Amino acid sequence: MSDNASLPPPENLLRHASSPYLLQHAGNPVHWRPWGPEALAEAQALNRPILLSIGYAACHWCHVMAHESFEDPETAALMNALYVNIKVDREERPDIDALYMNALHLLGEHGGWPLTMFLTPKGEPFWGGTYFPPEPRWGRPSFRQVLQGIADAWAAQDQRILQNTGALKGALARMAEANPGPVPGQAQLNRVALGLVKATDPVEGGLSGAPKFPNPPIFRFLWQMHFRLGQPACAEVVELLLKRMSQGGIYDHLGGGYARYSVDAIWLVPHFEKMLYDNAQLLELLALAHAGRPDPLYAQRAEETVGWLLREMLTENGCAFAASQDADSEGEEGKFYVWAESEVDALLGPEAELFRRVYDVTRDGNWEGHNILNRRQHAQPLGEETEATLARCRATLFEARAKRIPPGRDDKVLADWNGLTIAALVRAAAVFGRPDWLEPAKRAFAFVAGQMTASDGRLLHAFRQGQASASGLLEDYASMARAALALFEATGRARYLRHAIAWADAVQRHFAAPDGGYFTSAKDAADVLVRGRSAGDNATPSGNGLMAEVQAKLFHLTGDDRWRACAERTIGAFSGLEQGLAAMPLLLSAADLLTEGACVVVAGDPEDPAAQALALAALSHPDPAIALLRVRDSARVPHNHPAHGKGPVEGRPAAYVCRAGTCGLPVTDPAALRAALARPTGAGPERIARGPEGPEA
Repeated sequence: MSDNASLPPPENLLRHASSPYLLQHAGNPVHWRPWGPEALAEAQALNRPILLSIGYAACHWCHVMAHESFEDPETAALMNALYVNIKVDREERPDIDALYMNALHLLGEHGGWPLTMFLTPKGEPFWGGTYFPPEPRWGRPSFRQVLQGIADAWAAQDQRILQNTGALKGALARMAEANPGPVPGQAQLNRVALGLVKATDPVEGGLSGAPKFPNPPIFRFLWQMHFRLGQPACAEVVELLLKRMSQGGIYDHLGGGYARYSVDAIWLVPHFEKMLYDNAQLLELLALAHAGRPDPLYAQRAEETVGWLLREMLTENGCAFAASQDADSEGEEGKFYVWAESEVDALLGPEAELFRRVYDVTRDGNWEGHNILNRRQHAQPLGEETEATLARCRATLFEARAKRIPPGRDDKVLADWNGLTIAALVRAAAVFGRPDWLEPAKRAFAFVAGQMTASDGRLLHAFRQGQASASGLLEDYASMARAALALFEATGRARYLRHAIAWADAVQRHFAAPDGGYFTSAKDAADVLVRGRSAGDNATPSGNGLMAEVQAKLFHLTGDDRWRACAERTIGAFSGLEQGLAAMPLLLSAADLLTEGACVVVAGDPEDPAAQALALAALSHPDPAIALLRVRDSARVPHNHPAHGKGPVEGRPAAYVCRAGTCGLPVTDPAALRAALARPTGAGPERIARGPEGPEA
């Protein structure tokens, strides 16, 4: 572009966006542009550097920087004069966020949001940071100082910019390279599990230190390793995490659901935003733990969390799930959730003393003069009558809280996060005996598979109020394929299996890397500087880890060897990085599923209660490395499947447990099936110890 007359107008263009985060900034005096080819072309036409600001709707510090800097006319004027300013919703474009967050890490900086990056007009990063204050503070320069300094260096063609640009682009490309190796075996899995268990907090659970994040992919892997390795500590650390979190302030004891993380080491003070992806993964973890060792606390937290999902997170005509709830209300972090002692006394009357004692409510408060409800000091049940009284108190406070101004909700629908939620609801429905939870899972699936599919059949990533705002990414296809398989196992309906296979095939067409694994962005993505490829899990599971799990399960369900080969190729693209395996827990779980997992084939009339009981025994088993295939008779078993030719026994439904290409004898009793599913385990060379505190009883 050379004709400046064809440039976009000098105004804020975010009013045209559908993302709630972008719309939060639509009134700024900054001439914001949404990410895309048009904004990059404008920067090249003006030969101006790009100021890229990335955040999300529920981000507290994003709100702070917006109020201090982006709403300030002087700062905005400086930004408009010196830069092409681009705003990105990290949830809408996680591929863009990951690329530039990696660049920030390569610069030796800690990551976080808001992410503030400076790019060449071609989108090449050369410097960045996170939050910058409006005045010099905490050893950081002011945002205006940064703006002027970077612009001066750009105008002078500072050699450091050119050096950083080339070095970062090369490093980002190397980060996307394959590290080929074999499918990890027991010794490697044991070594990783040992290291992760030793990294946990033996008293408070979770990983040691502060802040504390749930890290569900790590603990999901450790739970599975309990069955693979015969290491009790792998299950104990999961149980400790769930119990401590579920009684801490990170859990909303009135409305249900877990906040994103706690700022301390004891799960007391949360960063109050609630994310769909955290609660989906924690719901699944609660179900797995309850299946292994039933606990009323797990059942209660699961029911309350599902209640929150269905009451507050449904969107798009009650069909799909919203992305998040904000940390702030009325401009204050946590204001909606905290209490004064006087409020509790006024609402609860004579029952207030009991409630204050159990839920840590004091005159001075436990956080900045306010009270965050928690049961850290009264975690054990207090008796049926007392607990009934406390339940009445919670209901009273919940009703009063509902009259407050609520935090904002980001109501866009993300395909990958909905996929995680669907799969979690399916597992929880089986484990907790709540078949009604299957219905919202089915509705959400139908919405994504229907409304979030483009005319060419490809998935969309983000959708809000009838408008799609981002193309499908690897995580969307993998997460929705995984959800489809969960529904196929739970219902036996073949259409779900067909969806899973179609999406897995689409991943191969649009995302496959020539040397194994998959890129995050599709091959026709035109606005990505470097197509990322990683198997590292973060707060959400990696697309490659999810894809490997899908491929491994498809192999067990269909007997088709191409899925085994696909899974081996996906896993093998990353497994050569021995020191990096601990960052890929889902990929390691998929490796275990592929090589050691079981396929339970239930043969018989699907309406027969005996067949349903056998299927439920498999669906509610605590070992995640199990696939369930329901068939009416032996003719319905896939030709290549090891159970081909096997069917009901003397007219009665029967179950077969198949491992490593061989199926066991038929069983007709659910208890016998559960016994047959016990995996032969062998601990590695070093026994994993929990430490002096041991697990909570």
